[in-house]
Amino acid sequence: MRRHRVVIVDDSPTMRAIIRVALERRADLEVVGEAGDPLEARTCIRETRPDVITLDVEMPNMNGLEFLDRLMRLHPLPVVMVSTLTQAGAEASLSALELGAVDCVGKPTGADDGSFDTLAQVVVQAAGARVSPRVPAPAPTPEPKYQPGDRMVAVGASTGGVEALMTVLGGFPEQCPPTVVTQHMPANFTTSFAGRLDRHCAPRVAEAQDGDILRPGHIYLAPGGARHLTVHRRAGQLVARLVEGDLVSGHRPSVDALFNSVANAAGPDSIGVILTGMGSDGAAGLLAIRQAGGITIGQDEATSVIFGMPRIAAEIGAVERQLPLHRIARAALSASRTPVRRNA
Repeated sequence: MRRHRVVIVDDSPTMRAIIRVALERRADLEVVGEAGDPLEARTCIRETRPDVITLDVEMPNMNGLEFLDRLMRLHPLPVVMVSTLTQAGAEASLSALELGAVDCVGKPTGADDGSFDTLAQVVVQAAGARVSPRVPAPAPTPEPKYQPGDRMVAVGASTGGVEALMTVLGGFPEQCPPTVVTQHMPANFTTSFAGRLDRHCAPRVAEAQDGDILRPGHIYLAPGGARHLTVHRRAGQLVARLVEGDLVSGHRPSVDALFNSVANAAGPDSIGVILTGMGSDGAAGLLAIRQAGGITIGQDEATSVIFGMPRIAAEIGAVERQLPLHRIARAALSASRTPVRRNA
């Protein structure tokens, strides 16, 4: 069994010790170094050559985000942000994810904190992530005269999804098809992420509210936490519903829960898109969309941070078209205007 080498970067010796204990509970993780600030981290990384780094945001000598930006441009490595679950922490973590961090977790608050297990699992996943030197992405150029057809779009993503969603949804025009999105993300983060997407994208982006009528020009993001975002048909209109329930495919909100509801409510009027992510959430639901007559698109391996969810979806026959990230928005928009073929 291969052991993934980890460096912990945090200015608090107590927090470094807590994180070390959390990580070393797993036999496949080995903490090979610690650093109290980014300057120490540079030396530690050179000497230990880790597979993955955990990184705090607020540190002396250099802000964690500034350090991350330099690292991803000059010496890219998988990075997991360990942040406070506050509004400021959410904003900083989202900035880190845009800069190339693989994932973020809430900072543990004590020895019995449930995020310990999550932290170790995320670090293992991050060790296998695809990272490359960061280069500025071209500005999206939405089609200015686009008019939506009769279809809606459903998108699912997990690890690496923040950057992927910024790219895909940033390519949507102001009058995009009604679009629903589930991104695996902590509860406190989705409000900030919706606001960030809204500022970045031409359409209106907001967290979904129970009972929202799905309208063109609007993107509805699943709130993190205790409910699944689903879609239902009511009086001939498609409506967002936030449904309490158990984990589905290991997640809440779940991409499978969203996609299965879209297959049932919209069927051939739907387009399903599965993006980068660890695990299999969304694969079965995407297959349901395809079997219901909808159009399905999967992100390709070369542009996925983690080629897990799209890979499994492709293996079970759920993906009709596998595309690089920069081509997905245009493909979804084109598909939305394809005439719907209905069974006689």
